[in-house]
Amino acid sequence: MTARSDNELHTDGTEERVDAPGARGDGDTSPELASPSVPMDVGGAQDSPPDEPLDPVAELEEEVSSLRERLLRQAAEFQNFRKRVDQERKSDVKFGQSLVLQQFLDVYDDLRRSLEAARDADDGEDAASNPVFIALREGMDLVFKKFSDELERFGVQPIDAVGKPFNEDEHEAMLQQPAPNGTAAGIVLEEIQKGYRMGDRVLRHTKVVVSA
Repeated sequence: MTARSDNELHTDGTEERVDAPGARGDGDTSPELASPSVPMDVGGAQDSPPDEPLDPVAELEEEVSSLRERLLRQAAEFQNFRKRVDQERKSDVKFGQSLVLQQFLDVYDDLRRSLEAARDADDGEDAASNPVFIALREGMDLVFKKFSDELERFGVQPIDAVGKPFNEDEHEAMLQQPAPNGTAAGIVLEEIQKGYRMGDRVLRHTKVVVSA
């Protein structure tokens, strides 16, 4: 079998040139560059599966839990704030009361000393037989008792000092005397002016005589 010629003969004897497959015209016989092959995805592009939507009920429960925690935290902070304000208010009230009560302590001491003098006068026959004096003394006793009850209602208490070691937080040393036999140094021997306290606050220090 003879090889097929690139030229084919027509029945009329003319010759027609037939370019070989892949040959270019215009005399250019360089092979034609084939376009790069693009792989075809026969099955189609397979994207990653979309995220599954959250359960609406679970999402609402999570939101409610977050809101509950925030509400509880704010409620606790508010309670702490109220306690702090109440403590500051009580402290301010106590401080104001102490300033007022300090002004009455001197009056209270004067009334007490007057009653002590009136009791000492009972030893005289003239005073004991005088109804006016007796009525005056009884009236002063009543006033002093009411005065004492009011101070006690505010928590005011006298500071005991005699026979106790000197304490600069409660006592104010005015004099020093040689210690009697059997008494150590630094012991309160006598009160010159009584001191008072209201709770933990000292209203007035006790003026004392201390053993040397």
